[in-house]
Amino acid sequence: MNTFREIGIESARAICYSGYRKGQRPGHSTPSYEEVKEDLLLLEGHWKYLRLYNCDEHAQTVLDVIETEGLDFKVMLGAYIEAEMNNFNCPWGGGVYSEKELEENAVQNKNKIHKLAGFAYKYSDIIFSLSVGNEACVDWTDHYVHEDKVLEYVNMVKAKTAQPVTFCENYMPWLFKLEELAEALDFISIHTYPVWEYKHINEAIDYTKENYYAVAEKYQDIPVVIAEAGWATKSNGNGIKQNHVSEDYQKKYFENLMNWTEQEGILTFFFEAFDEDWKGSSDPLEPEKHWGLFTIYRTPKRAVQSFSEQKIRT
Repeated sequence: MNTFREIGIESARAICYSGYRKGQRPGHSTPSYEEVKEDLLLLEGHWKYLRLYNCDEHAQTVLDVIETEGLDFKVMLGAYIEAEMNNFNCPWGGGVYSEKELEENAVQNKNKIHKLAGFAYKYSDIIFSLSVGNEACVDWTDHYVHEDKVLEYVNMVKAKTAQPVTFCENYMPWLFKLEELAEALDFISIHTYPVWEYKHINEAIDYTKENYYAVAEKYQDIPVVIAEAGWATKSNGNGIKQNHVSEDYQKKYFENLMNWTEQEGILTFFFEAFDEDWKGSSDPLEPEKHWGLFTIYRTPKRAVQSFSEQKIRT
């Protein structure tokens, strides 16, 4: 199989980062410079790579903090492309838009692609890779973009930037419909969530391996990154069984995942750094809110409890 070193990427610990705090949410209120700095000082020394999902004001702040404070991070920066087609199969009914909305999204998506390229040029010493979209082709998405259009965006980014380019998607579509797109990428980025597929913690790491190797064996000449894998710590039973989640289970999955991927040299972004209270429903036990290794108040959960005992850079 192809290795990351061939495209200039060294394997190191990686994590997904979104810094929105209590009362903040994308498109409304954005974490301040000092809030982002506080977050990154908690993460520095434990993770080398950060994944950011969109080239927006939050990403701008994160990149400015890294640059100004001289922090030791490299960033995978994404452009979060919105729906350009209706998806009537979206299980929560969020995938249907008017023709006007779809047309406006297509214009905005192209603008995001240009903005992604601009960020890549401005912060070339920090941004080590670029992602053109996130979960836009899987059959349950609420922001569906046809794979041919994603390919068009990939080619646009590659023509304007020097960094390796990828697309982040659930493992399943890579196995049956994204072959042409995969061939255009510098590396493939997959998501795997055993707990969303009703797996118990005792099945989790084997199922993760199964997902990863299915894609890696299909595309033996293209490096494969795990761009998201994690374990929720709370659930209201909506989509994830309540007895399948806890801080102890998250700790076990985190440790098993890190042990395996570090032994195999698989670049893996753990999902995620901090709980995100703005996500999902208003139910406080909504599982979407509880994937962080730290709580919304920046308190470490059991998986990273030892971090609080280590010296934090100030």
